[in-house]
Amino acid sequence: MTDRTAKAMNFLSQTVWAGATAAALAGDASNRRYLRIRKGDETAVLMDAPAERGEDVRPFITIAEHLLALGLSAPRILAQDIDQGFLLIEDLGDDLFARIIPRHPEIEIDLYRAATDVLIELHKAVAPADLPSYDTELMAQMAALALDWYAGADDAALRADFINVMSRTLATHCAGHEVLIQRDYHAENLLWLPDRSGAARVGLLDFQDAMRGHVAYDLVSLLQDARRDVPAGLATQMIDRYVSMTGQDDAAYQAAYHVLGAQRNLRILGVFARLCLRDGKAHYVDLIPRVWAHLMHDLNHPAMADAAPLVRRALPEPTLTFREDLKSRCALNQTQ
Repeated sequence: MTDRTAKAMNFLSQTVWAGATAAALAGDASNRRYLRIRKGDETAVLMDAPAERGEDVRPFITIAEHLLALGLSAPRILAQDIDQGFLLIEDLGDDLFARIIPRHPEIEIDLYRAATDVLIELHKAVAPADLPSYDTELMAQMAALALDWYAGADDAALRADFINVMSRTLATHCAGHEVLIQRDYHAENLLWLPDRSGAARVGLLDFQDAMRGHVAYDLVSLLQDARRDVPAGLATQMIDRYVSMTGQDDAAYQAAYHVLGAQRNLRILGVFARLCLRDGKAHYVDLIPRVWAHLMHDLNHPAMADAAPLVRRALPEPTLTFREDLKSRCALNQTQ
């Protein structure tokens, strides 16, 4: 038994879940791990988020309480040890959108409609005041991860030009409209809870990195999914649904949607390359072609006219040869 496991068992021993069995659940790209805790017919989920590895459970608690207060289906907090980095949370089950849609493709549109309605409900509320802002300068810096890690560019002037043009584009089309954005709002983090009603039918996960940002951000995250193909017609319907039900100006929203899509996909290209090169997680390279296709689609929108030429010049296409080279350097780093 590792020291961390011993601490987790000690945490559980001080709750009504003492003596429960534990089984590992799939993790994510962070340093957190998750265990399903079972005692009799009851289950819960243990989040293990060690502070010494840069994790902090407090944002999860804050955002979960905010979402629950709005009638949305975040996991309820059952027990906590903030200093040790342990949370015992409600088990919302295993029916992730990404798993249930292949089994029941006939309900795909219903799931995406429900997920869009969550955002409509969420955006009616004022975001918690202490949330950091995902402002245009920060977004431009995050987009530059594509230069730093994906392209491997070491050109200070190019990086400055890249950040400047992205900052201007974001400021023109994406300023204001600050709501709570979950930032990883996609099919791997959404659970189908058909026994609940309305927007509560969607279980919410992995929202601890939430910030204040533009109303289009999470819909981009949902519809320009890095891990699965969302049919173009379905995506169009969900954008139209959000715009019509919130009274947004369609042209302005569409421009913001594609600019934020470009920013998000640039960041993801950089993050996926970094997960390979720095952290040895080569499988993220396999997702890059889909992210690239989303980026190319966004660059074609008129709102990206100033930034698109520089982005296209600066970033190499993710050909098979390029991806194999990335993976070879990932493997090399792991053996050093």
